[in-house]
Amino acid sequence: MRLILLLCALAMMFRVHADEVERPNVVLVLVDDMGLHDLSVEGSSFYQSPNIDKLARGGMRFTQGYATCRVCSPSRASIQLGQFTARHGVTNWIGARAGMQWKREDRLLPAEYVRALPSEDITIAEAMKEAGYRTFFAGKWHLGGEGSLPTDHGYDINIGGHHRGSPPGGFFSPYRNPQMKDGPAGESLTMRLGRETAEFIRENRKRPFFAMLSFYSVHAPVQTTPDLWAKYQALAAQRPAVTNRFKVDRTLPVRQIQDHPVYAGMVETTDLAVGEVLDALEETGLDESTIVIFTSDNGGVSSGDAYATSNLPLRGGKGRQWEGGIREPFYIRYPALTQPETTCDVPVTGADFYPTILELCGLAPRPQQHIDGVSLVPLLEGQSIAGRPLYWHYPHYDNQGGEPSSLFRDGDWKLIHYYEDGRNELYDLSVDPSETSDLALTHPVRTSRMWKQLRGWLESVNARYPEPDPRYSPAKTEEKFRRIQTEYKERLEQSHARMLDSGWKPNPTWWGSITTED
Repeated sequence: MRLILLLCALAMMFRVHADEVERPNVVLVLVDDMGLHDLSVEGSSFYQSPNIDKLARGGMRFTQGYATCRVCSPSRASIQLGQFTARHGVTNWIGARAGMQWKREDRLLPAEYVRALPSEDITIAEAMKEAGYRTFFAGKWHLGGEGSLPTDHGYDINIGGHHRGSPPGGFFSPYRNPQMKDGPAGESLTMRLGRETAEFIRENRKRPFFAMLSFYSVHAPVQTTPDLWAKYQALAAQRPAVTNRFKVDRTLPVRQIQDHPVYAGMVETTDLAVGEVLDALEETGLDESTIVIFTSDNGGVSSGDAYATSNLPLRGGKGRQWEGGIREPFYIRYPALTQPETTCDVPVTGADFYPTILELCGLAPRPQQHIDGVSLVPLLEGQSIAGRPLYWHYPHYDNQGGEPSSLFRDGDWKLIHYYEDGRNELYDLSVDPSETSDLALTHPVRTSRMWKQLRGWLESVNARYPEPDPRYSPAKTEEKFRRIQTEYKERLEQSHARMLDSGWKPNPTWWGSITTED
């Protein structure tokens, strides 16, 4: 009898071990502030991204992939939790001012928001860790500080993730990052994070792992090496001459041209770092058994901050309520399931990664947790999923000229509700992806119906709203926008043109630029 029990125990142990070996690994790559068209695979003729292009073509490329917010912390929380932003409450980048702390004297006071990833929720990392996966995080966290770091939310290893949204020391060592050691002077932060992730893969090749590589790039400060600047400065010089790089769209100038040589260098460095990870998977023989996901947390920065890129033909960019602020590169490669060179035009979001990863790894769903996300496995298999509404809620202002608003996509139709004056915009994305023709007046019934549904959903999740700012001065606002349209726009034109001059230097060392937080 004892012999039988021993044999049964050994068989069970073998079966568990075999299941662990057969379970797929997961590598989730998140880039900061990368717009949909910042990659050559997505149509850029200026930026070069051969490694990411190869990844995109090696699996399924979702042509209508969305971040759940137009700025970083909320969409990052959605990836971790599988929920839309109004539900988990992290609706702005953590550290942004709200209420009377807001100092710009706009029409509204930005709403208060949750300032750390909720501890009562079960993150995707916690779910994977419970299933026996080794969990790893490298790069930007920006979901809370002490008590709410990656290691407080299910990650066994954290390299570089802390409360800040931008790298304290910039993109070259010394990093001044409390969660990682400095490298040799001048070491690239982006490459370092790629190599750390590659090394984790090699060290854990014999056990299932979940690795999240969350780049600080291509967020500000916009920095690159002299060699990469020179490369793209020369490429820009071969393009048609540019007289106007910017167009004022309502609140701020918006970049219309992709020819920023420093930003292009950042894109290439990010691509090289992704290549380090893909090479490690091939070297260890894990490329066929690893799910690789690639996306961004919000649109490219076309206005505000560094005014670094253009998202055309999509309107707007980071911080803004149009497609340029939320449409992202969105790729899933899993050779055991996905076919190379496949595309899918079903609208999907970052909240969908959580249930998708669980199903691909043979783990039970957690519908009470990833309540807004749906598994994309049927789409990866060439089938379909039920249509569903998508919601965005941003009751704040930002540095990029966005206006407090909520969005609702239903099929091809997108509604934008503005809180400053209560108006609605309506777009048919199937014929107008650039959002140039507002149809709210010609489709009043649809507009009213969609606004009613959006409002009902926001109320169901106890969404917070902005309130009137008693300090608001119409005269000051009018004068501010006069300056934006004249002196400010002209300074932008001149400063960005100078980056293409042969003798241009950002500073004496090339890595001392000023950082921004969000």
